Amino acid sequence: MTTFTLDDVRTLTYKARDAWWTVFLVDPLAGRLVVVLANRTAITPNQITWGAFLLGLGSAGCFLMADGWAWLVAGAVLYHLSFVLDCVDGKIARLKGTGTVLGGWLDYVFDRIRVLTCALALMWGSFESTGEEFYLVLGMLVVFLDMLRYVDALQVAKVRRQMRRKLDEAIEEVTGVPAVSVEKPNLEEPGLEPGEIRSADSVDLQQNFRTHFAWYIRIRDWLRDHRVRAHLISGIEFQMAVFIVGPLTGWIVPVTVGTAALLLIFEAAIMFKLYLSSRDFTRALAKIRSTPIRPATPVAQPRG
Repeated sequence: MTTFTLDDVRTLTYKARDAWWTVFLVDPLAGRLVVVLANRTAITPNQITWGAFLLGLGSAGCFLMADGWAWLVAGAVLYHLSFVLDCVDGKIARLKGTGTVLGGWLDYVFDRIRVLTCALALMWGSFESTGEEFYLVLGMLVVFLDMLRYVDALQVAKVRRQMRRKLDEAIEEVTGVPAVSVEKPNLEEPGLEPGEIRSADSVDLQQNFRTHFAWYIRIRDWLRDHRVRAHLISGIEFQMAVFIVGPLTGWIVPVTVGTAALLLIFEAAIMFKLYLSSRDFTRALAKIRSTPIRPATPVAQPRG
């Protein structure tokens, strides 16, 4: 029987870059839970996903009773534990290679249901206890922004894949051979230089961004060194602010409104970065189509 260590969990399951909330406040606990569960139990990732979902519903139940700070604290604690388990299921799936398509679907759907129910419960409970109708508006805002963030993330990733695919198609049209990523000279193709365009991976779609925001690169590199992605206020940080920081501090309205504003600012930054990438893409595509690219030299096959 394989025995997994904490180093195994870190190496095999931690993402290269993740949300700062996850890196600093979730992974230290989730990693240790994974070691215990993976070595001492036969629990499956899907079972953990269900456990995280039930804890999320428990959090919503506490928020619905938001006529006292104790209920808000209980809801915040349960929400954090739910998120920790939500990270544990994926780590165990990657560690043991037991992930399934159904598990991925459950994880995504349960995440959205958890946010929806907790948002409605928190804001309705706050409305019931205070009589302030603004909480109802705030609930709709939370649900809308969560949906916007995840839909936007999927679409941005889709657009970037489309740009890379179109670049590869253009390269194949010019060379007559499938696009090949070239990171270093290929000894089997004399004359092939590093950086020579043979695939979309060889094309830099961040030139405009680095030109306009050279100061940002140093910050991004520091964040990367600490496994933190540069998108500092994403869907995860927004959820944690609304369902943990707000209830714990009792400042539900200012925390939610302030984090919502920051989320929109970061989303606008992503859109601007994508716009700059699209300009790099257009220029690179035109260069590929106008500049002859030497076809790859077929590698001689040894005779049997």
